This record gives sequence, structure tokens and C-alpha cells, in this order.
Amino acid sequence: MTAPVIRAIEWDGTAWDDPSEDKLHDLLADMSLTWRFVIVERLDREPAGQHYMQVYLNDDLSYRVEYREGGPDRHFQARVPRESDIFAVEPVAEVVRDWAFGRPGWREALAWTPWRPDEPLRA
Repeated sequence: MTAPVIRAIEWDGTAWDDPSEDKLHDLLADMSLTWRFVIVERLDREPAGQHYMQVYLNDDLSYRVEYREGGPDRHFQARVPRESDIFAVEPVAEVVRDWAFGRPGWREALAWTPWRPDEPLRA
């Protein structure tokens, strides 16, 4: 058996090794104001623990999406606004799946800015 390449972690710490695209979508679609985040890690990259994408559901049902590719200088964020009155995870799920499975286009899909922990994220 080979080591997992991708690990998804739910808000309660439940981890899924090498989740399918459908599973990643379902984990993101199941987010709520109680269960606000999902982290997807790439386990095949160095330094370990520094290659991930994280999705957080804001109070207004918009999403904060972060990705990190190494140290703190390679940590970025984007805000995905809520689309109308429906709870639509599809744009976020597509970016996360493309990133997780190494497909092109995810970087251009959102307006990424450097992550600053002390600054609020604006649309």
C-alpha cells in the first residue's frame, strides 16, 4: 500500500486520506455555521505540513479560501462571495479539487492576495 498524497480534514478532526473529487465536494458542501472549515493537505510536498488549502465559511455565508506553498511568504487568501440567496459551494469546490489534483487554472480562478493574519479580508 502506498502512502496517501492528499488528506482532507474536517472541522472535528476527521481525516480522509486520498479523498475522491466527489468526497472533497461533499466535505465542502456539508460546511455550516457550526462546522465552518475544511483543510486539504498535500502530503507529497516538502516542507511537510506547509502545502495546504483551507476553506472557512464566514458568518455571511461567503468563503475565505487560503493556500500555502511552503513558508509564510507563500501563504495567500481569497474571498468568494455568497451567490444570491442560495448556498453555492461549486466555485470553491472546483478550485480546491483542481489544486488537490494538480490541474491548471486554480490560481487564476480567484483573486489571491498575500495572507495577513492581522488584516480583514475584503471582497
